[in-house]
Amino acid sequence: MNQFMKLAINEAELGIAMGHGGPFGAVVVKDGKVLGTGHNQVIKDLDPTYHGEIAAIQAACKNLNSFDLTGADIYTTAEPCPMCLGACLWANINKIYYGCSINDNNEIGFRDEVFYKYLSISNQALKNRMVQIDHKECLALFKKYNQNTDKTIY
Repeated sequence: MNQFMKLAINEAELGIAMGHGGPFGAVVVKDGKVLGTGHNQVIKDLDPTYHGEIAAIQAACKNLNSFDLTGADIYTTAEPCPMCLGACLWANINKIYYGCSINDNNEIGFRDEVFYKYLSISNQALKNRMVQIDHKECLALFKKYNQNTDKTIY
């Protein structure tokens, strides 16, 4: 077994033992060094976004004092949901290693597949759930940000 996947599994087991959430643990690694670990804490924090990958990415970023994890890999006990996949992409994670598939997640009562199916259908389905409001005000915010010389603020 890969040593980093073993750490991810251990992290997931810790979370389960403490009643924090589902069986999802993750480890961010760069150049053979662990940068951050995390496990699902949805139940503990009453936060549907507090997945294992998110926790590991947050820990890695804090440890590096950077939001950029270019060159790092993530080991996770399950194939990332779309939100976690997006977080990996935003963090510039190089490679995602996962144990269980989305189908495996479904088999134990999680609904990740629904989100993947939803995202893979036409944009019309997304448009039916999205409403644009306050465009002018938000555009002003974006313009203000774009004029800022320090692009690391966000």
